Amino acid sequence: MSNDDKKPLKLTKKEILLKGTVIATIITVPSLSAFFLTWIILDDLTFGAILGAVIHFIAMGFSLKISKKILVKK
Repeated sequence: MSNDDKKPLKLTKKEILLKGTVIATIITVPSLSAFFLTWIILDDLTFGAILGAVIHFIAMGFSLKISKKILVKK
């Protein structure tokens, strides 16, 4: 095997944009949903913002694992 066989394939700009958008959606939608549902149901903006932020950071933690699976080209 030569060194060329071991180089990973590069992603195109279109693939990076598409996959980045998917990851951003996975991170954003749950936190915004939790924020708006908490705000509407409990009528408490502060609690909704805190809950949305907590869920957002949890989703960001999972996004690292998701991005490693999605962005790697084999």
